[in-house]
Parts: sequence; C-alpha cells; structure tokens
Amino acid sequence: MKNTLYFLLVFLYPLSSFSQSDSGKDINALRADYRILFYNVENLFDIKDDSLSNDAEFLPGGDKYWTWKKYQDKCFKIAKVIMAAGGWELPDIIGLCEIENRSTLYGIIHMSHLRKAGYKIIHRDSPDHRGIDVALIYQPERFTPIDTSYLQLIESGATESTTREILYVKGKTHTEDNLHLFVNHWPSRWGGQLESEQKRMAAAQVLRNKLDSIFKEEPKAKIIIMGDFNDYPHNKSLAGVLRANIPQTDFRDDELYNLAGFLEKRSHIASHKYHGKWGMLDQFIVSGALMNAHGILKCQPKDMHLFAPNYLLESDESYMGKRPLRTYIGFKYHGGFSDHLPVYLDLWRALDEDD
Repeated sequence: MKNTLYFLLVFLYPLSSFSQSDSGKDINALRADYRILFYNVENLFDIKDDSLSNDAEFLPGGDKYWTWKKYQDKCFKIAKVIMAAGGWELPDIIGLCEIENRSTLYGIIHMSHLRKAGYKIIHRDSPDHRGIDVALIYQPERFTPIDTSYLQLIESGATESTTREILYVKGKTHTEDNLHLFVNHWPSRWGGQLESEQKRMAAAQVLRNKLDSIFKEEPKAKIIIMGDFNDYPHNKSLAGVLRANIPQTDFRDDELYNLAGFLEKRSHIASHKYHGKWGMLDQFIVSGALMNAHGILKCQPKDMHLFAPNYLLESDESYMGKRPLRTYIGFKYHGGFSDHLPVYLDLWRALDEDD
C-alpha cells in the first residue's frame, strides 16, 4: 500500500505544491509515527433531497444551485488536502465535521484517489436540523475500533436532541496503544456568542461526564479530543466546564490539556477568520497520560499543527491579510475548500528521544 500511496502523492499531486504546515517547514520532514487530522469541511452536502433535514439550500434547484459537478469538485479538493496533510504517508485517523451523510464520506474516499487507501468509516446520521454530522475515518491496519458511541446534547426542557452528536471511539493502534477519541462540532454562535454560550457549556458538560467515567475506570487513559468547538481555548465551556488547561511543564495523567491554546499562544496563528479576526476554533485536547509516555505513542504540546499551505488561502480584500479559500461567499459560488483550516496532531514512539 505504501508504494501505491507514494505513487499517488509524488506523481499525481507534486509535493512541492502540497507541503507547507504552520511551521513553514516541509511537512514531510515533520512526519511522525502516527498522524491524526481534523478538518471542518464546510457544508459538504450531496445533491439528493433528504426529507428528514433542512438541506434545500444545497440542491440543484436551491438557493446555492448546488450541482453534481460542484459536489464532485469539493470532494476532490478535500481528498487532496487529506493527502497533502499526511506527508509521505496518509493520516492514520481523520475526524471530519459538516458532512451531510455517509454518502458524502464515500464521495471523499471513493470518488478520489483516496479510493486505494482503504479507509474505513465510523458515522451515523445525527438529529441536527440541517443534517450535518461528525465522522471518523481510519486506516484499519493502523487502528482497530473496540467501542463506539454517540453522545447526545439534549437542551434544558427538551425531550430529544436537535443538534449533532459527539462521536466517541475507543480503539487500539498498531502499536497496541489504546486511544479514546472524541470528534466534536459544538453548537454554533448563531445569534451571538453570549446568547448561545449555554449550549456549548452544555456540550462541554456532556463530554466531561463521559471523560469522568473513563478516568474512573482507567486513570491513565490516553484521550484525544478533536473538533470545531465554536469557542476558543480561553472560553468558559473549554477552560471552565471541560477543564482543559493550557499545557506548561508538568502533566497529570487524568487532566486535560488544550494543545490549540498552546499553539495559538506560541505561534499567533489560528484556524478560522470571522469579520477580520482569526481565532482557534479547531482544536486538539489531550489527557496528560498521552504526554507522560505510558505505552508506546506519546505527544508533547508542540505536536499540534495548523495545516495552512498557500492554496488553502486567498487575499482578504475586506480586512487585509489572508483568509481561508471557501466554497461559497454568501450565495456566490467561490470554488474553494472550506472556511476552516485543518489541524493535525503528531504522535511519536516513546523510545524516540530526539523528536
């Protein structure tokens, strides 16, 4: 498989055009033993009408005149980003959000050159009123799922969830490390940050409850929480309710550390731009056990990165500087990738002391 992937990377998509991370160095030189990618792909809808969700905007006759050609082009673009962000090898695990259904996941991994990679899918349709979900795809020779569940957010006074779920997957890597993975896409800031804050704090509490149950059974659990949280590392939902700290020097096995907060503070870079202001909505949060090298795979605060090659950006004529090259600007088709930049986390073998 590695020879096949190498052929695809080198001959179909020259690495010179897909090789830059936030560090400005060749991403291949930074390739770790294990790489986990997260990407908010911004409204990846198919062209079929789903009677159970509000997807009319993304239909051929909808307000955005979404067509098969546009859908296929977006799937190809996402696949290119995944290939490029992997470096010499594809990412081992990929968390995605803002995908409509399982069909769109097939669009990414089967309609593109990723079809030869053998990725497997973990997904189910969520109760989100727009029909957008989270999902996980993985290389089966590098990760074996053991347990999967979906954590629902039920607002106060409601009897059922009306938003996307938090995906939980426990699995074993090829190194025999157990990983507890969470893929998140918390409620948006629609209506205002303060007005919507309670929804994200409720999501944080649902996740915290699950984490407490894991730590009770497994105090040295290796936990990786990824997602678009629609809040920043310093906000109450993350720093207060979830209790995700900005890492410093010493790490407790059963505490959480927000690597995105460390990256943002160290590098002054971010994954999303709104009204001219960059912010780190897309984050990786890990347990201290993953940084204390229990088992084989480990990481350090510096091992989270933003993937920001030039082709994912364009000039921001309204606010100066750069902005993500997105698919639509309002109702006008723009032909880009997403309004978010992807982030990735590198895990290293504990025996490698020179990283």
